[in-house]
Amino acid sequence: VQLVASGGGLVPLGGALRLSCAASGPLFRTNALAWYRQAPGKQRESVAGITPGDDTNYADSVKGRFTISRDNAKNTVYLQMNSLTPQDTAVYYCNANITLRLSYRDREVWGQGTLVTVSS
Repeated sequence: VQLVASGGGLVPLGGALRLSCAASGPLFRTNALAWYRQAPGKQRESVAGITPGDDTNYADSVKGRFTISRDNAKNTVYLQMNSLTPQDTAVYYCNANITLRLSYRDREVWGQGTLVTVSS
């Protein structure tokens, strides 16, 4: 099973981006999904998460600006980012708890990361 993230890029202050992360491979279903980010010289931090029941949570720094959503039919999680600031510059990683096909075991998977750069 792998996660492939896309949608990063360079945007100006106040701009918007939509990140996508699709899971593929021998999975039965995706469970909790999340986005993390790691800025240069800093530790990876949680940005947003969404449960199978669509309950969401956000880091205080992104509340009201970012929206996480999911499409279970496509095994995809999205992160809509609005009103971006230079402090949002980071590599964004998606994370998924998935249930494997056949074995029905749960496994945590990370995407490869996508770079978001916000210019001032």
